[in-house]
Amino acid sequence: MSERVIPLVDQRSRSRAVPLPAHPLPTTGLLGDALGRPLRDLRISVTDRCNFRCSYCMPKAVFDKDYPYLPHSALLSFEEITRVARQFVAHGVQKVRLTGGEPLLRKHIEILIGQLAALRTVEGLPLDITLTTNGSLLARKAQALKDAGLQRVTVSLDGLDDTVFRAMNDVDFPVHDVLRGIEAAQAAGLGPIKVNMVVKRGTNDHEILPMARHFKGTGVVLRFIEYMDVGATNGWRMDEVLPSAEVVARIQRELPLVQLDAAAPGETAERWGYADGTGEIGVISSVTQAFCRDCNRARLSTEGKLYLCLFASEGHDLKPLVRGEATDEQLASAIAGIWQGRSDRYSELRASLPPDATVGGGRRVEMSYIGG
Repeated sequence: MSERVIPLVDQRSRSRAVPLPAHPLPTTGLLGDALGRPLRDLRISVTDRCNFRCSYCMPKAVFDKDYPYLPHSALLSFEEITRVARQFVAHGVQKVRLTGGEPLLRKHIEILIGQLAALRTVEGLPLDITLTTNGSLLARKAQALKDAGLQRVTVSLDGLDDTVFRAMNDVDFPVHDVLRGIEAAQAAGLGPIKVNMVVKRGTNDHEILPMARHFKGTGVVLRFIEYMDVGATNGWRMDEVLPSAEVVARIQRELPLVQLDAAAPGETAERWGYADGTGEIGVISSVTQAFCRDCNRARLSTEGKLYLCLFASEGHDLKPLVRGEATDEQLASAIAGIWQGRSDRYSELRASLPPDATVGGGRRVEMSYIGG
């Protein structure tokens, strides 16, 4: 087994300045990138902080008490986030997902949700506003989030065994409190709720069936995510990836499944329904089955950098435009110019290389900084 080296390089500083286009680019709602992919989904990180230290995302060896988190002054304000989101919506975005770090650590996030809920798509419809959380604060916040205009939540949960879960979050947080948060979200009407389980071979793959049994028939959609090579600090290795096909096979042996059609274009999860009609699961296979060709997602960091791929090595810094004298038209044109030049397809390129080979020369941005 090879020795792991965890680089201590802060990738937040890697970004490109964003020039203003010489001529305005219209907001038609039909913006496409260099590969013809539309812009439909915006993921907004509202904080780079989290109260968990999951090894695949924010390992303690790097994110310790001395880690230099962004100061509050560096973060986009709620009004700035809403202004940027409005320009994305004008280009065709229909769904906004709030992420982190842990987004519920951002104080008064309900205010931001209310501001985003007031936006309308180019067709005049409300946005689909969702949030991904580790569930630690969900029990106390679920109703306020719903009242503010949040429609759905996705909860990260990597196992039901309390010992396994406490070890994976590495802060000794009990699984019961996350389950209580899911129940509170269901009671508040934040559904259909999705639960994401990152599967790491040899660590928590024995929890696949217990998780499936627990959520079957509850209305919660359980999704299994292949352990990904996101960022530079999680010590990723291909031999710790359990392919989604094997996840499905394990469940299929006990709980018969039938494959379902995708719910929407660009959906990341392959859907499987229980044959007896008591719900469904999903598998997200970015390592073994790349879905880059349908990717319609952009990611905005908490300090205003635009990332065109989860595996990007640098972002496009929008904050100088947002805090400068750029008009909304100029900001929208800058976003259009960036998206039109997008040709990212990291997972497809990685799939053509030998195991553990790397794509590109730059270190990838950390998932905790731009969300999943």
